[in-house]
Amino acid sequence: MRIIDLNQKEADAIACEIAKLGGRVKAYYCDVTQQADVISTFQEIAKEERIDILVNNAGVSHIGSVEATSESDFDRILQVNVKGYYNCIYAVISHMKGSGGVILNMASVAGSNGIQDRFAYSTSKGAVIAMTYSVARDYISHNIRCNCISPARVHTPFVDGYLKKNYPGREQEMYDKLAQTQPIGRMGEPEEVASLALFLCSDAASFITGADYLLDGGFINLHG
Repeated sequence: MRIIDLNQKEADAIACEIAKLGGRVKAYYCDVTQQADVISTFQEIAKEERIDILVNNAGVSHIGSVEATSESDFDRILQVNVKGYYNCIYAVISHMKGSGGVILNMASVAGSNGIQDRFAYSTSKGAVIAMTYSVARDYISHNIRCNCISPARVHTPFVDGYLKKNYPGREQEMYDKLAQTQPIGRMGEPEEVASLALFLCSDAASFITGADYLLDGGFINLHG
């Protein structure tokens, strides 16, 4: 396993956790918005082992309508959430064409459902879903599968930081309110996303490509 991240310290920490569990892992510093850096990083990885799975998980968020989204905000979201995914796929696709592979993109329910004040973020995740379908179609004859996962709210450190910044003293109240927006009555957990990702990258999912998997506690289909 190879971890690519802009935060070398956190990437190294995750690599250590995986290594303690017996995994073979190495962390690399890389800014996915810079194509030359991405290509160089993947070339280095390819010298050590075959690249047969890519999970695109880099992402930044933004809150606001189109009027509350500056040009710099919009550019930042697209640079990471869309161009970053493109750069990584561009860098690995030639390595996969000879022997097949799996590409998994992290999208969001915001990419296919109208969510208030998520203009830039929703735009980027809608692009990820469309990107997934396009790559799946173009490379199916090369035995390359491409799918994406669209989670609803998942309890991550980002959520805790957002609540602390915007609702000081009311974090638990607002957390409970957000959790209840999922029909299932709670937010998802990172482990649940990881379980679906593991399945979609495994041989057990060999008949699945060009799919956008909802992982949303009923958010899309059960509100009515």
